[in-house]
Amino acid sequence: MSNRRTIAAGNWKMNKTASEAVEFVNALKEKVADTASEVVVGVPFVCLPGVVAAAKGSNIKVAAQNVHWEESGAFTGEVSAPMLADLGVDYVIIGHSERREYFGETNETVNKKAHAIFKHGMTPIICCGETLTQREQGVTADHVRYQIKVALLGLSAEQVKQVVIAYEPIWAIGTGKTATNEQANEVCAIIRNTIKELYGEDVSNATRIQYGGSVNAKNAAELFAMSDIDGGLVGGASLKIDDFTIIAKA
Repeated sequence: MSNRRTIAAGNWKMNKTASEAVEFVNALKEKVADTASEVVVGVPFVCLPGVVAAAKGSNIKVAAQNVHWEESGAFTGEVSAPMLADLGVDYVIIGHSERREYFGETNETVNKKAHAIFKHGMTPIICCGETLTQREQGVTADHVRYQIKVALLGLSAEQVKQVVIAYEPIWAIGTGKTATNEQANEVCAIIRNTIKELYGEDVSNATRIQYGGSVNAKNAAELFAMSDIDGGLVGGASLKIDDFTIIAKA
């Protein structure tokens, strides 16, 4: 058994107003007060100040869902790492397949963002994963290894120990399809081996790798019990307080 601490992170996507978010976190913190795993809520930018305040003193950590890699400048509508750090954000989700598909996120921009996040004392949750076509063509391992290698470029061994990687097969996000426990674990093991090649066994053993893609209250415990899966990046189920509580305790 590894001594990696399980991390259950909710990715709320574009859901909940600022007041709804505060209400949710106030209710959630009592339910997960005795949870051994790390609990993270990834909330929209406008919800961050209220949620950070609501989560204070609890065991809930707060994540932003994106960041720009520059410190400041003429980037209308963007939010920088210093802005997030100043609010008290702990984690930043980067490279989510929706960001890649709809907003032009690339492996290179993910890498720039990872450096910016670390520079300002936060931790990146780096997403990777393959499409259905890529899986059917047998290139999942190649594709995911490439994503990881570029995303981690130039990061130190100490930084990579802290990174959280979220493996999300794109064909399983929001579709109700889940990778089998074995399929999910197999790719998480490929990711861990890639980190081992780049940084050595110590680092790869320390890095936490989540599974994302239709994680729910029913399948979380089995998924999290797999050898190379250290928790989940949870979409829809993280918006339901009872379901997310069950997942956090899995």
